[in-house]
Amino acid sequence: MEAIEKVLEKVTDFRKRKGLSHENIAIELGISQAAYTNLESMKSNLTVERLIKISEILEEPVYRFFEVSPQTINNQNNYDSSVGYNNLENFKDLYQDSRNTYEKLEKSYKKTVEILQEEVMFLKSLLKNQEKQTTT
Repeated sequence: MEAIEKVLEKVTDFRKRKGLSHENIAIELGISQAAYTNLESMKSNLTVERLIKISEILEEPVYRFFEVSPQTINNQNNYDSSVGYNNLENFKDLYQDSRNTYEKLEKSYKKTVEILQEEVMFLKSLLKNQEKQTTT
């Protein structure tokens, strides 16, 4: 299962624990119920900004949606019987999962910036057209 799927599974779990419906969350986010359903079912991209807002609505820190939390970081000696990442392969898997998640979040962020830039350009063109009509 991909990292983003795990994040969305946790979002769904926390939402259900709070007794909130798709519609409840959608209203808080300012989007339609269908749009929120598409987020949870991965039919549309979850942005970092939206994940942060969802974490605020669900009253859960963002790290709770990911596999690693502050509590999983331990200071310990690297003995064979110790619990933690004493196996290099486990560490490589964790690193790769984190890297994949980061890349997806970065891609989502860049797409959001691109969309916002397009909206700004569109609004600027509307203002120019309105100014032209006012001056003529």
